[in-house]
Amino acid sequence: MEYVHYSVMAEEVLHYLVPPADQQAILVDCTCGEGGHTHRFLSTYPDLSVIGLDRDASILEKAKRRMEAFDGRFTPFKVTFDAFFKDTGQQLYDLILFDLGISSYHYEESGRGFSFRKEEVLDMRLDTTDPISAMDVVNGYQEQRLADLIYTYGEERYSRRIARAIVEARKLTKIKESDQLAQIIYKAVPPAYRYGHLHPATKTFQAIRIEVNGELDRIEVALGGAIKALKRGGRIGVISFHSLEDRIVKWFFKAQDPALITILTKKPIIPSDEERAENPASRSAKLRVIEKL
Repeated sequence: MEYVHYSVMAEEVLHYLVPPADQQAILVDCTCGEGGHTHRFLSTYPDLSVIGLDRDASILEKAKRRMEAFDGRFTPFKVTFDAFFKDTGQQLYDLILFDLGISSYHYEESGRGFSFRKEEVLDMRLDTTDPISAMDVVNGYQEQRLADLIYTYGEERYSRRIARAIVEARKLTKIKESDQLAQIIYKAVPPAYRYGHLHPATKTFQAIRIEVNGELDRIEVALGGAIKALKRGGRIGVISFHSLEDRIVKWFFKAQDPALITILTKKPIIPSDEERAENPASRSAKLRVIEKL
C-alpha cells in the first residue's frame, strides 16, 4: 500500500517526545492520518504503545494496515481528538502529539474536493458522516457570512469580492465541484493577484475547510483535556500550519498555571532548511512542546 503523507519535523518530534525508560509507555497520536509519526515512534521505542485517533475512517484503515507489524502496539480510534479526551476517564498518558495539518492523502486520494487543482465533488469533510459539506457552505451561506468566514479563517483580503462572485455564480448554477469554485475565485480577484506565490483560491479553500470541519473550535478543548489526561512529567507536542492555529496553541499554553506546566519551546521549533527544500508544504509548520510538572 502506498503512503503519500510526509511526516513533518519527525526528528524534532522524536527529540522532544521521549517515553520514560524501561516502562510500558503510551503515546496518543491525536491526528494519526496514515500513521507516519506513529510508525516512527513504534520503530524507535519497542516498549511504547500508540493510540491513534482520526476522524476519517478510510485513512485510519491505512494506518491500521501499516502498523500490523507492531504486534498489537497500535490501537486506532475513529473519533475527534476533543471528544476523545472528554471521554478518556481516569486513563493517563505519557506523551500526546497533535499534528494539526491536513494529510496529503486528503488532497491526493480522498476525492473530496480539498484540492482546487482537481475536478472533484466539493465536499471537504474529514468525516463523511458530518452533516455539512463545502457544497452546503458555498451554495447556502448568505454573502456576508461567506465573506466573513473567508476573511476570518482564510485571512483573505479579497474576501468580499470572492463572496460576491460565488453568490452571483450560484444564481446561474449550483457550485458542485472544486475546480469550478477555484475558477470563480480566480476570476474574482485582480489580475495581479492571480500570479502570486499562492494560487488565489488557496486561502478561500482553507477557510471553507476549517468551517466545514470546525477545526479551530476543537483545539482549546482538546488541549485542556490532554493536559488533564497527561501524566506528571509527560509531554504534549503540537504542530500547527497556519497563524490561526498557532495563535490558539501559543496563548492557551501561556494562559496555563506555571505550577502545572512548563513551556519547553519558548520560541516554536520550525523545520530545517533541508526539510523545507524537500517538502515545501512544511515551510509554515511550527512545533510547540510543554511538560506537565
